[in-house]
Amino acid sequence: MSKFEANAITWFEIPVNDIDRARGFYENLLSSKMIPYPGEPCFIFPTKDSGVAGCIVQRKEMKPAAEGTIIFLNADGQLNAAVDRAKSTGSMVLVPRTEIPGGFGFYACITDSEGNHVGLHSRGE
Repeated sequence: MSKFEANAITWFEIPVNDIDRARGFYENLLSSKMIPYPGEPCFIFPTKDSGVAGCIVQRKEMKPAAEGTIIFLNADGQLNAAVDRAKSTGSMVLVPRTEIPGGFGFYACITDSEGNHVGLHSRGE
């Protein structure tokens, strides 16, 4: 059995320059409260027990970037609303809501409050 049968991703971190601004951005974007992590400026995206988890984190050795790996956050059932909320905060929409061929749902890409290129995915909508 492959280690990747359930999930190829087990954890992710999105670098930010201003943890409070970024937390507000993501809580607004996803209509969900983030969970503070003790010990460093870090907030975790809420997830179910077996779901892939990740966080936003402010560390001097990590810098936000628009190039490189793109994380797709779950916006299931609220993709259009999430894109609208992103636009209302001044974020750029890099890729508008787009259907994924083969019945894999829809996605969009935006910039976050820190300048990261972030994807949003929804199975339906």
